[in-house]
Amino acid sequence: MVNTKKATIEKFQHSPSDTGSVEVQIALLTDKIKMLTNHFESNRKDFSSKRGLLDAVSTRRKLLSYLEKQSVARYKNTIERLGLRK
Repeated sequence: MVNTKKATIEKFQHSPSDTGSVEVQIALLTDKIKMLTNHFESNRKDFSSKRGLLDAVSTRRKLLSYLEKQSVARYKNTIERLGLRK
């Protein structure tokens, strides 16, 4: 998890010290959502983790809306690189 997190940050950061830009946050949340989705394939009744998944999806949706308002080009680039559909 740590290595994938580090790789995701390096892939989406703007500068070497950038770890909290909107694109990085969206990418990290997308990784978390994918991990939790895979978790639910074998643990269908894990309702407490499902709440965390819904929270992550909601946060990502809000960040995507914010990014779209700030810069449409960065928004389109981010959803294209992550393979999200909107």
